[in-house]
Amino acid sequence: MAIPVFAIMILLVLIAVAIVLVVVLKNKKRPKETDYRAFYIMGISFLPLGIVLFLTTDNPGMLGLTALGAVYMSIGLSNKDKWEKKKKKRKK
Repeated sequence: MAIPVFAIMILLVLIAVAIVLVVVLKNKKRPKETDYRAFYIMGISFLPLGIVLFLTTDNPGMLGLTALGAVYMSIGLSNKDKWEKKKKKRKK
C-alpha cells in the first residue's frame, strides 16, 4: 500500500519544525527587558488612528484598534518608572 503524499508532507513539516525548535532553543539567550515606553508610544498612535478609521470607514472593528491603543497606553503609563532613560548627546 502506498503512503499518501499528504502524510509525507505533514511528516516533513513536523521534522522541519522540530529542527527549528532545536536550533532556537540551543541558541536561546537571556530575554531582553520589556520597553514600556514603546507600549506607550504605540498606544498614543493606535488610539487616535482607531477613532479616525472608525469615523471614516464606519467599520466597528476599528474600535478594537482604539481599545488596543488604550490598553497599550495604560501598560506604558503604569510602568513609567521602568522606562529606559536614553540621553541624547547634543553637538554644540
